[in-house]
Amino acid sequence: MNVQDILAKMQEMIAEQFAVEEDEITMETSFEEDLGADSVDLVELVMAMEEEFEIGEVEEEDLSDLKTVGDCVNYLANKLK
Repeated sequence: MNVQDILAKMQEMIAEQFAVEEDEITMETSFEEDLGADSVDLVELVMAMEEEFEIGEVEEEDLSDLKTVGDCVNYLANKLK
């Protein structure tokens, strides 16, 4: 799975969870600033990522680094290598 595939899937998941249009979501989209996400929203998204991409559990120290959609996409790309 390449970065574009991961981004497309993340756009779909984020659009559904945050009720925004997929084409509004870019690699630079910030969860807190652009989507108004709180910690509960982020935990739900990470749980969905874990299930969708079958990556196992995301470590707590990694969670704090996931600030933008691009952070998540790159994290997933590394996990899926």
